[in-house]
Amino acid sequence: MRKLVLAGLSALALPLASCGQSADEAAPTPAATIDAAPQNAPGINVTDAMIRLPAAPGRPGVAYFTVTQGGGAPHSIAAAYVEGVGRTEMHETVTENGVSKMQPVKAVPIESGKTVQFKAGGLHVMLFEVADTLKAGATTEITLTLDNGDKISAPAKIESIGGGLGGEMDHSGHDMSEM
Repeated sequence: MRKLVLAGLSALALPLASCGQSADEAAPTPAATIDAAPQNAPGINVTDAMIRLPAAPGRPGVAYFTVTQGGGAPHSIAAAYVEGVGRTEMHETVTENGVSKMQPVKAVPIESGKTVQFKAGGLHVMLFEVADTLKAGATTEITLTLDNGDKISAPAKIESIGGGLGGEMDHSGHDMSEM
């Protein structure tokens, strides 16, 4: 019985001893490991990032931006993440026989000294499960993951479907007297 009690106390002592471990010595958490991933890949920049909110709740939104690689080995954009969005997919708009359609893209190559634009009618990122906390006029963060695991993050302006920040359409150039 005495051996059983000692074994039980020893089992309790081990976890309690680790409670005195300093924060510097603590094992990394999964979130800390993700946060420690390489950021801002050298020579690669994301500019003009913009999120266009869905036309109706539950529908997808879209992200546009420009990626420039100043130098170094060529890379590919392997994935995109947008804060406040459940899922993203890279797509490209293609026209066949006069009909435009979207198709998924697994990776987007970026070459040294080149710029790749994600824009309407071309490459873009579809945003699914857009949180209602994303509001026109605010900003969120977009993070691109490269084929080598490096990440590039940039702020993205949030716009309404009409392209404006407040959701109002500008009709100042239209003649409304005939309506």
